Amino acid sequence: MQSAETSTPELERKEILKQYRNLLKSLRRQMNKDDKKMIRQAFEMALEAHKETRRKSGEPYILHPLAVAQIVADEIGLGPLAVACALLHDVVEDTELTLEDIERDFGKKAAEIIDGLTKIDVVFDVKGYLQAENIRKILLTLAKDVRVILIKIADRLHNMRTLDAMSRNKQLKIASETQYLYVPLAHRLGLYAIKLELEDLVMKYNEPRIYQEIMEKLAESKRERNRYINEFIKPLQEELQHQKIKAKIFGRPKSLHSIWRKMKEKDVPFEEVYDKFAVRIIVDAPEELEKSECWKVYSMVTDSYRPNPDRLRDWVSTPKSNGYEALHTTVMGPKGKWVEVQIRSKRMDEIAEKGYAAHYKYKESETTDSTLDEWIRKIRELLDNPDTNTLDFIDDFKLNLFADEIYVFTPNGDLKILPTKATVLDFAYEIHSDIGSRCIGGKLNHKIVPLSNELNNGDQVEILTSKRQRPSEDWLSFVVTAKAKSKIKEVLKIERKQIIDKGKQLFDKEWELNKDYRTAPSFNKILEHYGIASTNDLYYTIGVNELKAEDAVKIAIHKEEKKKENINGLDNSQMEQAIKSKLMQNANVMVFGEDSDQIDYNLAECCKPIPGDEVFGYINKNNEIEVHRSNCPKAINVISKYGYKIVKTKWTKQHQIAFLTGLKITGLDDVGVMFKITNVISGELKLNMQSITIDTKDGVFEGLIKVFVNDTAHLNNLMDKLRSLDGILSLTRLDEQTEQLTN
Repeated sequence: MQSAETSTPELERKEILKQYRNLLKSLRRQMNKDDKKMIRQAFEMALEAHKETRRKSGEPYILHPLAVAQIVADEIGLGPLAVACALLHDVVEDTELTLEDIERDFGKKAAEIIDGLTKIDVVFDVKGYLQAENIRKILLTLAKDVRVILIKIADRLHNMRTLDAMSRNKQLKIASETQYLYVPLAHRLGLYAIKLELEDLVMKYNEPRIYQEIMEKLAESKRERNRYINEFIKPLQEELQHQKIKAKIFGRPKSLHSIWRKMKEKDVPFEEVYDKFAVRIIVDAPEELEKSECWKVYSMVTDSYRPNPDRLRDWVSTPKSNGYEALHTTVMGPKGKWVEVQIRSKRMDEIAEKGYAAHYKYKESETTDSTLDEWIRKIRELLDNPDTNTLDFIDDFKLNLFADEIYVFTPNGDLKILPTKATVLDFAYEIHSDIGSRCIGGKLNHKIVPLSNELNNGDQVEILTSKRQRPSEDWLSFVVTAKAKSKIKEVLKIERKQIIDKGKQLFDKEWELNKDYRTAPSFNKILEHYGIASTNDLYYTIGVNELKAEDAVKIAIHKEEKKKENINGLDNSQMEQAIKSKLMQNANVMVFGEDSDQIDYNLAECCKPIPGDEVFGYINKNNEIEVHRSNCPKAINVISKYGYKIVKTKWTKQHQIAFLTGLKITGLDDVGVMFKITNVISGELKLNMQSITIDTKDGVFEGLIKVFVNDTAHLNNLMDKLRSLDGILSLTRLDEQTEQLTN
């Protein structure tokens, strides 16, 4: 694309018309005269509204809505009305046009969609709760008209594709938002191609070095990979022709993110990830024959190559709840390499690529509810309750977006789809909220089991209830569905409020008898003494008789009297010296912002950044700056959910300040290997070790080293020297997840 400096109005006009004509080509098959007129009117309205506006990259703003409309038409497969709304998606928010203008020119439905898009355009605000409420608006909109979310996902995809023009802190924030909400939504709506691309783009900005390394290695191995794919599919093509099965067969590389995920999960380098690509077979068969044709192709594949019996996934007989249908198997290919093979019909392939839009196109009738319609109905039901805690709901809901599924049956044989690890209690809430709240257990395949019992594929479940049963706090520890968690919390919230009111009455009565000590500081002393976080928690503790009100008040009296006795006991000179020492310790480590002002900060414990790491800071809820590595999952999750302000952060020159970091090392358990490792660390590099632990099994050792270094250059030098030792198989820096496993 031409930049503002090198382009001319004429070149820009040609580019805009070119993109518009491409859009019309994409819609040609499904447009009538009225549709064409509507698209042209939407384009001209958007062009006029955005004529004075440019994007950060310098290009005319109209190219953004054109690109979003193209994604909506081509990659999602929505019709002319959705495309017109995509062209207009920013006009109400950013220009003088109103919803009344949209309704007048394009009708009520178009105005509703644009209104939905406008309402969710400020999802990630700086105020945490407001932001959470806006995420709730997204889900409400999804329940009302899925096209709003599909257009919003297209908008986010184009923003991610053009993120290079944004500042680094904006890149991190937008990528975090995308990872937190848009990736799982795309997954749940069956937009697999878009979901994979969004994951790769998030990785590009959150972990740029790793992204670049994997991309380069994929490019280097492309020729060899293509040779292997051709060798693998050749006998299958011949067999397809022999059996006169109409099908396309091809190999395609896995996404960078999925390869990186496998590297982390299995703790192996790029070269040892075996399934860097998948072979896909698309069967051309009428809908009534497609299942049998898919199984015929599966039989043909497993006759040619030996299958892994644990890796068959049959989503043809029972589709996923987002509409996905296919057969997946993993077979042993030439040269002893495992290869994943995906088999599906043309119809299934379109649903897999375009998700909800394609599913809707293939619905048998408007009255036929699919599993995807059922899922959207559940969202609507959950959101109908105005008392649901928004933040809790979003967390619970998000857990179910990515969850694998199991298929279980009622006593009458009705199918219910639940997430993996769902329990008898989840099943009870799936049937009805009242049944869940009164559940005391169940009959699992005719055998009585407790309500916490996990379910498996194919189980038949009968729920046992009692009128005396009530939900309890411990239920939240084993239910997994958003519906169950939401309903349990709803009941507990009502009960907790009643207990808090009771506790407050008891406390206030006692507090009234000791008015001389009734101050905010003395009340805080009570909370501090008992380690209680909030006023309501104190009232609750009193309400359930875990603490007597008179005992709590006595603590306040005692603390106040003690304070008066020791008021002159502080050594001011010692206090001043301690503060100065703390300031000197933190000096010259970090700077923030353009003017390099030194500011108080905390280095995050979760990812343990050291000088040289790519880092960012954010102002947390306590108004402190927390510094995290740019790929820290905990920080990304918190920023996405609460919208904390990101602060530009960089390292200054160090004065040999040591930072603790950890290394995970594996190797052959040979004589003297420990001496070699410690000699490099303590002898050759003169580094201080906090600890080293080693476990050995079957001739291989696995160790955890905690060592003090000055910066990443210092750390990389150490890692290079350790990797060069004979017998060392792998060496990685600890991330948050690894450390949690070892602590």
